[in-house]
Amino acid sequence: MERIPTIDLRPWSAGGEEARAALARTVDQALQTAGFLLVAGHGVDPGLRAGIRRAAREFFLLPAEVKRRYEAKVGGRGWLGPGAEANGYAEGTETPPDLKESLTFATDEPFEDPAVNAEWYAPNVWPAEVPELRTLCRAYLAHMAALEKELLSLLGHALGLERDFFSRHMDHPTYGFNINWYPGTDVVGAPLPGQFRIGPHTDFGTVTVLDRQAGKGGLQVYTDAGGWQDAPYDPAAFTVNVGDLLARWTGDRWRSGRHRVLPPPVDAPAEELMSLVYFGECTPGTLVESVPAPVGRVAYPPVDSHVYLREKLDSITVG
Repeated sequence: MERIPTIDLRPWSAGGEEARAALARTVDQALQTAGFLLVAGHGVDPGLRAGIRRAAREFFLLPAEVKRRYEAKVGGRGWLGPGAEANGYAEGTETPPDLKESLTFATDEPFEDPAVNAEWYAPNVWPAEVPELRTLCRAYLAHMAALEKELLSLLGHALGLERDFFSRHMDHPTYGFNINWYPGTDVVGAPLPGQFRIGPHTDFGTVTVLDRQAGKGGLQVYTDAGGWQDAPYDPAAFTVNVGDLLARWTGDRWRSGRHRVLPPPVDAPAEELMSLVYFGECTPGTLVESVPAPVGRVAYPPVDSHVYLREKLDSITVG
């Protein structure tokens, strides 16, 4: 497959102009091919990530009747149980529901506009059974907000635009944060034909920042040249991919990274993985207009970022 590079963010924040220019070229090339990067030098403590996983696992192992107290719909805040999502529907593929459970959170700060609040804001639902999860996630999400702005500044530079071309639209984003639990076949049984832990799809927003674990039933990335192949893995790095909205913003210069999470392996029934997934979004009401040629390749009609996102979220909801 086209090489998905690992970039170190430290030269971006502390290096000279030559180092920044080289980094920008690497980023631009990678996002034109696979839409994915591995990002090191991000400064997020691995102990914080491990702590979130420990606390979340305690929750996911609770009886279903306890977890149902926190049940949410797709795009809401709380617990998404088995069968809640089928991500393949977002690209028009009918698949059985995804074999996962999720805890899902979003911005803690309400908006000034009551109409925006009504659609995009609700208090986060923190499980009382694992009180430490709230503190851990808030610390992690503060890191993610800062990292998203830094990444988007780098991405603006990589296109030869102002460094705040994207990041200035992130003052009060409706970010999403999912803790995805992928139990093994000893919990969910053998997968149905065409059933995945997460079905093939592209993400919907700007950039996704993923802290993942490797496994037989792990992440795969699609490229035109190589088809489906296992994504490269570095436990110290985040996996970052472009979402549909950013691809549209760049006039399809950068591709929205198509990916899937393989079914739980039948020959490793106890394999259990957990991903921390931060979905970067814009401030509601952001008008997304394609960057013109020669940077952009396709001139899409302007779109309201959150009208677009709502349509996408509705498309993957089961039931």
